[in-house]
Amino acid sequence: MSLVNGLPAHVLLVHVVVVLIPLAALALVAAAVWPRAARRLGVLLPALALVALVSVPLTTQAGEWLERHVEADALVRRHTELGDGLLPWALGLFVLAAVVWWTARGTKRAVSGEDSANSTDSTGSAGSRAGRAAALPVRIVVAVLSVAVAAGAVVDVYRIGDSGAKAAWHDAYSKSAHGSQDGS
Repeated sequence: MSLVNGLPAHVLLVHVVVVLIPLAALALVAAAVWPRAARRLGVLLPALALVALVSVPLTTQAGEWLERHVEADALVRRHTELGDGLLPWALGLFVLAAVVWWTARGTKRAVSGEDSANSTDSTGSAGSRAGRAAALPVRIVVAVLSVAVAAGAVVDVYRIGDSGAKAAWHDAYSKSAHGSQDGS
């Protein structure tokens, strides 16, 4: 995919990445820190992260096509180098989103009473409390990893976008207005 309606595909696809990566990061952090959010988001959480993940190589590939069709420039090379580093962050978002979704599914079953047959007493409360206590360290680790990966992904998207804007606009406009007496 090189052109869409006469425009370089990268110019259009970049908006998908710029929206979905931060959105997936925000949803992941909310779900990892707040189990009720994970249960409410359900399969939407890993699906969102998967679409964000798939959009990264598509956008990168379109960007590599565009790079071959513009003048060689240090700013373009810098943008390309930074863009190549987003895929691991997007993969981390997806993996953690899948883990958070999967663990929330287990929590949902336990809360609804499906796992009460495995508990130590007839009410199911002792088994449920023991299961939650054992899962707490795992939830904490997943939450910390989620916050770290989400922050890394969002910062990387910002850095890539900033470098892309500089590459695209560094000589494309005048700092002073033309053809207007009032400067607007």
